[in-house]
Amino acid sequence: MSESNAVLAERYRGNDEHAFTTLVRRYQSVVFGVCMRMLAHRQDAEDVTQETFSRLAKYLDRWDTERPLEPWLITIAGNRCRSFLARRRCWQPLTATVEPATEATRNAQAADWLGEEVRLALIQLPERQRDAFQLFYERSLSYAEIAQQLDCPLGTVKTLVHRARFGLIEQLRQREVIAGPPANRSPFDPSIGDEDSSPIRQSETIPARELG
Repeated sequence: MSESNAVLAERYRGNDEHAFTTLVRRYQSVVFGVCMRMLAHRQDAEDVTQETFSRLAKYLDRWDTERPLEPWLITIAGNRCRSFLARRRCWQPLTATVEPATEATRNAQAADWLGEEVRLALIQLPERQRDAFQLFYERSLSYAEIAQQLDCPLGTVKTLVHRARFGLIEQLRQREVIAGPPANRSPFDPSIGDEDSSPIRQSETIPARELG
């Protein structure tokens, strides 16, 4: 009888490389199928499949063994495919009919790629946190205005925005979009921001180094 995924994960956490090899063999065809459907290119699909399992090895200790592994693994594969496609759009090779990219074009492409990564990270946040974050940063509403829209106390809005920002940064770190040590501030700190704090307007940019 084959060992369960939970048992294999526990063995791998104990430095049993054979256990991880078994997991790879068990799900390689599933992951490759997802990548092939999304990328429509065999070599790219093979590369992203390998990247997906590298991510799995790195973050397997975060998997809740009471939940099935396959949906989580497919999510990782999908995220890696979308990131790959975003990078491919940014760095398409020049052809004879394509003008060399200006610095402004390269900056715009990099911004598009970062924006795609942020959108993917936002999807992973709880709905209330995501709503508060988008109202604050994308629609430039004040805390008081968000409290009205979400029908909750002002302090709750501040906590939601702070937790969303913390969670977003952690998601981007996990996806290796930004570098740096984990944030020291607790995601449950409700004191972030004052009542008269003004939101960052859309005309302002948030450099990746500040997110780190």
